Amino acid sequence: MTLLRNSGYWRWSVGVQLNRLPATMAPLAFTVLTTATTGSYRLGGVMMAVFVGAEMVGAVPTGRLLDRVGPARGLVGMLLLVALGLFVLAAVASAGAPDLVLLALAIPPGLVAGGLNGGFRTLLAGTVTEEELPRAVSVDAMILEGVIVGGPLLVALLATSGPAVPVLAMATVALLAALLVPKRAAAPGPQRTGERQSIPVAACVPWLMGLFTVGLLLSTIEVGLLPLVQRLGAPDSATAIVIVALCAASITGSALYAARGKVGDPRLFLAGFVLGGIVVSLGLGWAGLLGGVALIGLCTGPLMAVSSVNLQKLLPERRRAEGFSLAFTVQASGFGLGSLAIGALPVWLCPLLGVLAALVSCVMLVRHPRRAIGTPSVTS
Repeated sequence: MTLLRNSGYWRWSVGVQLNRLPATMAPLAFTVLTTATTGSYRLGGVMMAVFVGAEMVGAVPTGRLLDRVGPARGLVGMLLLVALGLFVLAAVASAGAPDLVLLALAIPPGLVAGGLNGGFRTLLAGTVTEEELPRAVSVDAMILEGVIVGGPLLVALLATSGPAVPVLAMATVALLAALLVPKRAAAPGPQRTGERQSIPVAACVPWLMGLFTVGLLLSTIEVGLLPLVQRLGAPDSATAIVIVALCAASITGSALYAARGKVGDPRLFLAGFVLGGIVVSLGLGWAGLLGGVALIGLCTGPLMAVSSVNLQKLLPERRRAEGFSLAFTVQASGFGLGSLAIGALPVWLCPLLGVLAALVSCVMLVRHPRRAIGTPSVTS
């Protein structure tokens, strides 16, 4: 497996995981900080919402900026700005600043951070070959599961040294990520002076819809874990069993996809989402809940990978950071909508929203399979 011997990929991987780590630390880190400095854990939740909102607003503009200045150079500067913003936030919070000031200070690092994932994803195209790309994205998805779990654990450990320490650690991690940004990327193709390449929006929509579906269905499972378990008459602590099942299935699905090393048909993974979401919605006891969650987890990594690979094929090289930033924003909006649905709708109905989104994605891919799935050089 040539990917395992690609040192450039592993440098990129360490850098992108360090870039993601502050986002997984932020919910608990902000809560710990505000609880200690203002006495309100609710303020931490609001601060996180402000931070995520700023990320979504800033994703496309910062991605566009990265395309203009170059992803490698732009990422270093933006990561330094994120680190600076987090350092200032920790210092001002420790000084006892008012609530509104803390909320305002969460906006600048969020705005800048919005395009970081898109920038790193753009650099991956110059780090691995086209044949290695499906496997590279799948391996990355497997490692991401560890970052998602490790972020809160790291905050819990660091919080014993002081309430501001986790936020300071987030800033430090951003600095480390800046040091590991790949310095070389694939040279862009020829372009006439003054010409602006257009993004083929219609061709990208099926893949954006697939990413939206991932965010929507996963959020109804993850955010709704407690009511789903309570519906079975189980104690709250039983949610850990479902989390383990989801993570294990997700890692397994990505590992199998990486071992195959080919794009595959996304409609198969969307069908798994449809079946898994329906089973979870029906409330068929523990077997139904764990089976449905496992099926969703198995299909999550492959669906994200195939969407990412095909988006790269469709996006112009000089607008990839903008396009991938838009993709991450679309997925985040799906997660946000699913979270909102848990608070507004009956728990059994929420997974069906993800099922509906998956069906819409399938219809889009059935209507335009050749354009959507890609060229024979990738899917053969």
